[in-house]
Amino acid sequence: MKSINEHVKQKPWLAWLFFLTTVVVVFMLGLLASSVIERRAEAVFAYTPQVELSEWEPRNEVWGENYPREFQSYYQTEDTLFRSKYNGSAMIDMLEVDPRLVVLWAGYGFSKDYSQGRGHYYAVGDLNKSLRTGAPKTKDDGPMPSTCWTCKSPDVPRVMNKLMEEHGAEEGLAEFYRGKWAKLGAEIVNPIGCADCHDPENMNLRITRPALIEAFQRQGKDITKASHQEMRSLVCAQCHVEYYFDKNKFEGSNYLTFPWDNGMTCEDAEEYYDEIEFKDWTHKLSKAPMLKAQHPGYEVYMTGVHADRGVSCADCHMPYKSEGGVKYTDHKIQSPINNVANSCQVCHREETSKLVANVFERQDRIIENRDKLEELIVRAHVEAKFAWDKGATEAQMKDILMDIRHSQWRWDYAAASHGGSFHSPVETGRIISTGITIAQEGRIKLARLLADLGYNKEVPYPDIATKAKAQEYIGLDVKKMKKEKKEFLSTIVPKWLEEAMEREDSWEVKSL
Repeated sequence: MKSINEHVKQKPWLAWLFFLTTVVVVFMLGLLASSVIERRAEAVFAYTPQVELSEWEPRNEVWGENYPREFQSYYQTEDTLFRSKYNGSAMIDMLEVDPRLVVLWAGYGFSKDYSQGRGHYYAVGDLNKSLRTGAPKTKDDGPMPSTCWTCKSPDVPRVMNKLMEEHGAEEGLAEFYRGKWAKLGAEIVNPIGCADCHDPENMNLRITRPALIEAFQRQGKDITKASHQEMRSLVCAQCHVEYYFDKNKFEGSNYLTFPWDNGMTCEDAEEYYDEIEFKDWTHKLSKAPMLKAQHPGYEVYMTGVHADRGVSCADCHMPYKSEGGVKYTDHKIQSPINNVANSCQVCHREETSKLVANVFERQDRIIENRDKLEELIVRAHVEAKFAWDKGATEAQMKDILMDIRHSQWRWDYAAASHGGSFHSPVETGRIISTGITIAQEGRIKLARLLADLGYNKEVPYPDIATKAKAQEYIGLDVKKMKKEKKEFLSTIVPKWLEEAMEREDSWEVKSL
């Protein structure tokens, strides 16, 4: 075999070929090395702290100085253009879409106003605008307690910790939960953001809402032992859960509590509430002692296949994103349907259209049965009112009212668990099916009672074809509420914002 030198002597042009090839290879390796060094430098520079963050800094803009990519992606939750088959990021008047909801919640704030929530960016502003919060004129006025602020702002842990320093841990929290919603109007102004989930010292995920920690403790669990992957769901579980206001723990305090003591299923929570004889309100028509499910998204998610496989909330709703040499979590918290490539297709290889069709198929089937349960419960409320009007006694109505309570609890648990029809369609379907059974049993009891009272015909059903007709049927003066709310937004809220601005302007931000 000839040596390379012999080949070159016979064909001199080979030397030039070897030379040029070597130059190209060295040049490409140089570009690669330069790119790697540049991207490493970019990654280091991207997370070089620019300002010093205080322990409970609530302003997302200040955090954004140190973490610009996360901050910029978070503020994309301002976008309201996305719309899927059923919901999306735009505000949707759900009472207009489904007027029967007005009757289901007669006597409760949600019958006044219930809109599909927008992004986290709007958390504080939309709460101020909701008819549910009323139009308070003073800090001691209005229909809602201060506890309603708990999940709306990073100002909440700031205020909580300030009160705990002043009054002690337990009494400080009780003080936060004590009083009216308007009491903290000037304190809670920054929308949900960085300080709700992150430790400013090292950016580790942390729990800032005591109710979740307390729920774990009552179950004999130590939340500090949760893994990083578990924390990527638990920071969401601070708020996306079922909860109630315990009025007995501290005098005058609506203490936020998770009903997990018996377990985390729909029936476990129901048993918990029944044992302590808790009710959110008494229904205006049926007089049933009602429960209002808040948004048990975490509980339902935990019964689904994604949780079983170790997939966290953030994996789908806040997937990783790369820019240049930087990989970070996309803080545009949104439906995975609006970001299939970075969420679903990281694990699933099907086409986008197929994956979206799978989601809609599950939603369609769940909602079909949920709507049937809803219809049955509305009729049960109307029929129960008719029975009262015919002279029914409390003893005769007791079991019927509990059937209404339990069936609507299941409907609401399925409806309020955002994404439940996809997170856990089997469990959600099971909950709805048991609700249908209970509602039908209650209506059979009502029919028998009405027969005993001398009425054996179909109960007249009201015209609730529109939101306006339904609200008129249950006796709401919506025009008055809207007028009062308009005045509140133009007179009270600006004062809150002015006071907040003066406070925050006095805070020094140190550059590093």
